[in-house]
Amino acid sequence: MKKFIITFFRCGILGWCLEILFTALQSFRRREKTGMGNTSVFMFFVYGMAVFLKPVYTLIRTLPALIRGTIYMFCIFTAEFTAGSILSVKELCPWNYERSRYQIRKLIRLDYAPLWFVAGLIYERLILSRHG
Repeated sequence: MKKFIITFFRCGILGWCLEILFTALQSFRRREKTGMGNTSVFMFFVYGMAVFLKPVYTLIRTLPALIRGTIYMFCIFTAEFTAGSILSVKELCPWNYERSRYQIRKLIRLDYAPLWFVAGLIYERLILSRHG
């Protein structure tokens, strides 16, 4: 149980860091010189839930990275849609993709597929590492 909790925290912190980096890069794209990145406290728990994918990571670890990344991408889309739906009920969802033409119900963006593909592989390394 201790290892599970530690890995949950590591996943949450990794997610926060990746999101802050991504949003900071987006601010540069918008020509904002500050390079400010941001996230929400709720996202720590959303990202931390990647620990629940450990059985998936273990089961498919011998498959090629292209297949594993695609599976992770679909898992992340499912988690993002589910978490967003739950948070939206209480008007707590920290993201809203309504401006994107690739959005589904304002909760997921299909154009983020490559990002989630890579994120899944990064999480795989974290979770299957000696310390994960």
